[in-house]
Amino acid sequence: MTPAPVAEVRTLIAASPDLLAFGEPTHGEPAFPQLRNALLQALVEDGFRSVAIESDRVAALDVDAYVQGGDGTLDAVLATGFSHGLGQLDANRDLVAWLRGHNAGRPPGDRVAFHGFDAPLEMTTAPSPGPYLRHLHDYLTARLGPDGFRHGRTDLGALLGDDRRWSDVAALMDATKSVGGGAAAMALRAVADDLVTTLYAEAPRLVATSSPQAWRRAEVHGSTALGLLRYHAVAADPITPQERTSRLLGIRDALMARNLLDIRTGERHRGPTLVFAHNRHLQRHPSTWRLAGMDLTWSSAGAVVATLLGERYLYIAGSLGSSAALGLAAPDAGTFEHALGPGLTDAAVLTAEPDPGAVLVDAVTLAAVTHGRRERTDVTAEQGYFPLDAATVAGCDAVLHVPTAAPQGPDPAALAERILALPGTELLLATEESGAPETSWGDRFFYVGPDRRLPFATIVGRDTPGWDEASRLDRPGVFRVNVHAGREEFQRLLGYPPAELEERRPAVDFARLDVILPHPSYGRQGWVCVLNPGPRSVADLDGLIVTAHHRAVLRRSG
Repeated sequence: MTPAPVAEVRTLIAASPDLLAFGEPTHGEPAFPQLRNALLQALVEDGFRSVAIESDRVAALDVDAYVQGGDGTLDAVLATGFSHGLGQLDANRDLVAWLRGHNAGRPPGDRVAFHGFDAPLEMTTAPSPGPYLRHLHDYLTARLGPDGFRHGRTDLGALLGDDRRWSDVAALMDATKSVGGGAAAMALRAVADDLVTTLYAEAPRLVATSSPQAWRRAEVHGSTALGLLRYHAVAADPITPQERTSRLLGIRDALMARNLLDIRTGERHRGPTLVFAHNRHLQRHPSTWRLAGMDLTWSSAGAVVATLLGERYLYIAGSLGSSAALGLAAPDAGTFEHALGPGLTDAAVLTAEPDPGAVLVDAVTLAAVTHGRRERTDVTAEQGYFPLDAATVAGCDAVLHVPTAAPQGPDPAALAERILALPGTELLLATEESGAPETSWGDRFFYVGPDRRLPFATIVGRDTPGWDEASRLDRPGVFRVNVHAGREEFQRLLGYPPAELEERRPAVDFARLDVILPHPSYGRQGWVCVLNPGPRSVADLDGLIVTAHHRAVLRRSG
């Protein structure tokens, strides 16, 4: 990763903050976490000593222990130390590896700490508070004895019941199915509050018989349990779905804000903190979202923290022009994003590896170049991109704009060259002259031998109307590589035989990029596919193509 020019960043934001928040407009574009990494490496040289990301705070404790030199492996900590699937991102792997290497041999006060500041919540589920309460209870019991504190002998299991009933998806959608408003849940809130109070009241004794780190871990578990109990209580409130969903979103951001403020309390003597999350969580103005016919409004974590920290909170909003990963086309003229595209002057340039050509635009320049512009309207819900709007432009300290986010993997031509390098491979390019239907013009079909009996791989760039549209190849820059893996390899890769594809089809996102998927039309015949192969899939795809080629050679020779 190439370090970001922190001097220009400092000039643009004009102050040294406690929290420097860098927002991404989507979780699906790799350029933003890559830029975060580059920016962090530069800011560490300028005194920053911690990074906090939109991931479960409790899980992140394991990541921090690892980057501080603790036991374990990188793969293990990526699997357990992140929520929302963030451990699968290459940029997060790079971040954790860099932090551990940077911290090696440094005194504790000079190391860079890793924090998560999210609650352990997903969009449609919330876990049981049980594991978090049990951790706190066990910590207190081991040091104070079961008779040494209130609720030392309380049967938490009797109050909690089966942990699975808390995480029931229906519980967040239907208040009558939530357990958060029952007598046992109310009793648990009182117990949790008493346990956290005991933790603080007995802190001198507890820290003396354990460690500051163990006490802090117990405190984070306790505050997480209380937050989950509050969340479940709102889920059980018999109000309208719109009110309940807005309040649930608000509680999540309130928990985020409290976590950020708590993190700053611990880091205040060591240096500022870089915060990375979605713009919707970091912006200063209220968040709004049109979802399933509901108009949702709530205060973001950024709005809460900015109110309490004032000028010590600085916010850089991320924005995006076009993206191959999202299938997002270039913005129309007249939009905010178009104003920040090619030709923009008076902007500091940030670089990352690979370089997305990002520009950082300060608030004064931003106001001038976006005057009279409008919000872009060419974005679909599936793309997951939240465009710049007037409130974000007016409320941020700068915008970091990526005009064009390049694909992260080989393009179709490069892949075709790699396939053609396999012995005996023949290419058929579908064209008007070849008599192919117009919907397949430009598609590539790879065979072993000149007789072209059955392709072992294809590269296609268009949907076939009425037949093969599930991959949504109409998105700009999106293409698909199809490979005849065979039934055994299909099952090894996907965990079920091709014959079960139809019953599993509703759960498959055939439009997802950079993952191995069943072919939407020929999966039952053992075909798999990858849309826009990138860091997550290209190595496996290369192996699949070689195997499919070998099988084709055997078929032809037999």
